Amino acid sequence: METLIALFPLFYKIQNYKMEKPHNIKSITEYHNLLGVAKPRHPLISLINHEDIQHYNSEKLRNKTYNFYAVSRKVNFEGTMKYGQHYYDFQEGVMVFHGPRQVIVSELTNDAKLKGWTLLIHPDFIRTYPLIDKFKKFGFFSYAMNEALHLSEEESNTIEEVMDTIRKEYNSGIDIYSQDILISQIELLLNYCNRFYNRQFITRKTVNSELLVKFEKLLSNYFESSDLQMKGIPTVQYFSNELNMSANYLSDMLRSLTGQSTQQHIQDKLIEKAKEILTTTDLMVSEIAYELGFEYPQSFSKLFKSKTNITPLEYRQSFN
Repeated sequence: METLIALFPLFYKIQNYKMEKPHNIKSITEYHNLLGVAKPRHPLISLINHEDIQHYNSEKLRNKTYNFYAVSRKVNFEGTMKYGQHYYDFQEGVMVFHGPRQVIVSELTNDAKLKGWTLLIHPDFIRTYPLIDKFKKFGFFSYAMNEALHLSEEESNTIEEVMDTIRKEYNSGIDIYSQDILISQIELLLNYCNRFYNRQFITRKTVNSELLVKFEKLLSNYFESSDLQMKGIPTVQYFSNELNMSANYLSDMLRSLTGQSTQQHIQDKLIEKAKEILTTTDLMVSEIAYELGFEYPQSFSKLFKSKTNITPLEYRQSFN
């Protein structure tokens, strides 16, 4: 069955998947041209109505990256969507977020009907505003497709109220106040999304708790096996790959449940293992450091002291 190309910035983060080099869409204007929609009113920001999209057959849209940020809302979606190697059903409506240079591989089945909107924001539009730093801190811009934001009816109304203001300002004549107003509304929109994601972590606590158990089992198995010596200290990306989720979503989920990020969990487990070796063996600190996967003993000692306020030797001596 012939498929149509997905034409708005929902993404599935591809890992360990061989593909052709993605087409980099450098500008918002280029993206509008590929979609067959009217030129943007401003080269650095635009708002696309999904029902206005005309072109569905460009290969450049099948495997792509953007040089800008994208926030999408899909409403009353009909059909099936494929991201990477997985199919997703989003009939209830979701929001998804995409940051610059992230690979999107996607398809729509030929019975798909697109509704909703996509807000495109080039980094240069917010470059001189404090909002640029907040964009870098919003973890959801690197979440995977299956980690979309599912809104309640009340939350949907809140989002659409903000979008009505953005839409009105975008479609009105540009003046010296336009950029300030748009940026303040975009910040409000993203702050609401951040709040609603936090709510989603809470309401899906049962599912997330199961993921926490899986994560802790993976963490323990790694430190109890030969992986530590052979492969070194595990990375956040390692666990996100094993749990089939994005690194940022995993860290945000763990932080909502435990108050600590993935990296902090890894470090705590590392210190726990170090304490065990320090108290049950006569290995030198340098030998312990290498056994724990550190390239330099000084790095191990520095981390140990930052976590315990004493050096590895001082910790060992406290048991004598």
